[in-house]
Amino acid sequence: MKGATRRGLFVSFEGIDGSGKSTQARRLAERLRAGGAEPLLTREPGGSPGAEDIRRLLVEGDPHRWSPTTEILLFTAARRDHLERTILPALAQGQTVITDRFADSTRVYQGAARDGGALRALVDRLHAEVIGTEPDLTLVIDTDPEVALARGLARRSGEDRFEEMGLDFQYRLRDGFRALAAEAPARVRLIDGDRPEAEVAAEVAALVAAQTARPPPSAPE
Repeated sequence: MKGATRRGLFVSFEGIDGSGKSTQARRLAERLRAGGAEPLLTREPGGSPGAEDIRRLLVEGDPHRWSPTTEILLFTAARRDHLERTILPALAQGQTVITDRFADSTRVYQGAARDGGALRALVDRLHAEVIGTEPDLTLVIDTDPEVALARGLARRSGEDRFEEMGLDFQYRLRDGFRALAAEAPARVRLIDGDRPEAEVAAEVAALVAAQTARPPPSAPE
């Protein structure tokens, strides 16, 4: 439609804890800014004031603080606020939105890696009813779980509740993300993260450039 603002590109980064996805999300935002764009870099859980409040409940404290079902509800509440207040307004203005985690993390962490995968159907139902939005492109940084876990714990960020669930949990997460890439190959791309940071960043940039060449839908006026 003439005069309509073209919807921005929505890119998410995923991966196990310590995979380097946050670094790659930041590098992509910096690359786009250097090219004259004004991308929005955000994160989950978080990305809006209310969602940041919920983040502290989820990433701090004892690993067994919440049941998997309660985690799903908390993540979904945070995601809805993030979507309403941050992501959708930016996309409507034509900005590229880069988020460090989105719904695929819940599909994998709570839907696949906990309770033997029994909660995936619940995750999908809540996503359909409450979120209803997928990234245009999801980049999974695939990394050796032992290396990633050591890196994550070494940060001593105070937000290591999921790292403290142990190495077996990290392997289940990796399997979950790989399965997700096979499930949605048009959207989810698996990237070898066990390479120099600059090589990973170059592949990320190439995939985003290819996605940008596909015109996104126009946002409503």
